[in-house]
Amino acid sequence: MSYLVSIDWLKEQLEKQRDDLAVVDVRFSLADPDKGRRAYEQGHIPGAMYLDLNRDLSGQVAEHGGNHPLPDIDVFAEKLGEIGIDQQTTVVIYDEKNDMFAARLWWLLDYLGHKQTYLLDGGFSRWVERGNVSTTAISIPTLKVFNPAVEKEKMVDINQVKERIKDRSAVLVDSRSKDRYLGKTEPMYAKAGHIPSAKNFFWKDVLEENGQWKNEAALQTNFKNLSKDDEIIVSCGSGVSACPNIIGLKMAGYKNVKLYPGSYSDWISYGENQVETKDE
Repeated sequence: MSYLVSIDWLKEQLEKQRDDLAVVDVRFSLADPDKGRRAYEQGHIPGAMYLDLNRDLSGQVAEHGGNHPLPDIDVFAEKLGEIGIDQQTTVVIYDEKNDMFAARLWWLLDYLGHKQTYLLDGGFSRWVERGNVSTTAISIPTLKVFNPAVEKEKMVDINQVKERIKDRSAVLVDSRSKDRYLGKTEPMYAKAGHIPSAKNFFWKDVLEENGQWKNEAALQTNFKNLSKDDEIIVSCGSGVSACPNIIGLKMAGYKNVKLYPGSYSDWISYGENQVETKDE
């Protein structure tokens, strides 16, 4: 199954002025948290609303729970309704290109039971490259009520991760770059390495060299060392770049795939937790 829509498809749907379609801009920069909102204000796909990784797609950072904990469900559901999204709305999400932030919103909606959610393949950059118009006008959406239907089985917490590691009942994936996984470099956290037993699948490997999403066959090749019979728990630094891997796994036919939202930043917030620096 594909979770992508093309530039041409979105353009056609916008021309139909569908009232059951919502477009969401989630451009963001970890290095400059306000960059995405500034970019949205300088130009976006007509009708698109903006959601911010830190303010909207994440909850309050605490001692534990990671750098991008999940948002409060009721607060997030209210925000979705305010930008015109309910369970019947078709949602198209875009990033600057095929980046990780769109995948984070895709996962959140999937977690809350929303099924008509898609990524715009190529993002805003491709929209512009194809000669389509952008606007600085901010639309006023029709208010809706989003009723979450939480699918708790799609995520695990740190205690469940520890249980799976202990009894070897699941495969843990680390979606960060190889050097961060091996502890050779760590630009964000005080401790370098990875959660013991985790296998490295860099999230950008779900994309072709030109930045486009790989097709189903190529994604199956990418994840060929993982069994479709296993429970697969996907992590990263803070539950964001894990999300493209989750989408890629699902597109490749894997069913039992879960997110560890706190990921490595949650794991190392407990001083007693060990980290590993060897390839596993």
